[in-house]
Amino acid sequence: MVSFETFEENLAALRSRIVAACIAAGRATGGVMLLPVTKNHPAEAVRFAARCGLAVVGENRVQEAVDKRAGLEGLVRWELIGHLQSNKAKLAVEHFDRIQSVDSLKLIMRLDRLAGEAGKKLPVLLQVNTGEDPKKFGFRIGEADKALETALACDNLVVEGLMAVAPLGEGTDARTAFDRLRELRDRLAGTYGVPLPELSMGMTGDLEQAIAAGSTQIRVGTALYGERVYS
Repeated sequence: MVSFETFEENLAALRSRIVAACIAAGRATGGVMLLPVTKNHPAEAVRFAARCGLAVVGENRVQEAVDKRAGLEGLVRWELIGHLQSNKAKLAVEHFDRIQSVDSLKLIMRLDRLAGEAGKKLPVLLQVNTGEDPKKFGFRIGEADKALETALACDNLVVEGLMAVAPLGEGTDARTAFDRLRELRDRLAGTYGVPLPELSMGMTGDLEQAIAAGSTQIRVGTALYGERVYS
């Protein structure tokens, strides 16, 4: 992992990109949050983020976050952005402040039950595969209404918006996926009378396209922390 000084430089460069992208899109420069992704980086990565005023981190795997969070309680909020297996759902409810990768009706119902048992209201995002990439998780666009209806009927879930991962490839494919997510959010919000303010979409290579399409949160790992070490 990079040094703290390099992290600061990387963060400044990313923030400049985000501001420039917002200006180019005619958006307020404070309307896009940067989510540092600490996957496969040590706990020090979380401390780096906190030292720079980043209050939330994203993790892809439940157990890694549980292990990393030990000794870091209260330092930041934690969001799950990776695919959630059913057998990890209880741990995820206990250890994450928001789950972005809600991608099935079965998972919606399981999270609602577990959140109720834990006595908490769990913020979630619905993951939609707007790029129609068979390698990506998420509801199909045609399943989004049923997914939202199911989640809104849950007593212990708070649906805060939608999440998407762009398909493999560059250019039009990513932008099309992002535009579809924004259009879907706008339609769902109007149909069901809920705000759905969060649009979590965009990473290092496509953040400008995501911001132009309306992203409210960019998820970045390697461009902040350097190359990951895989075990």
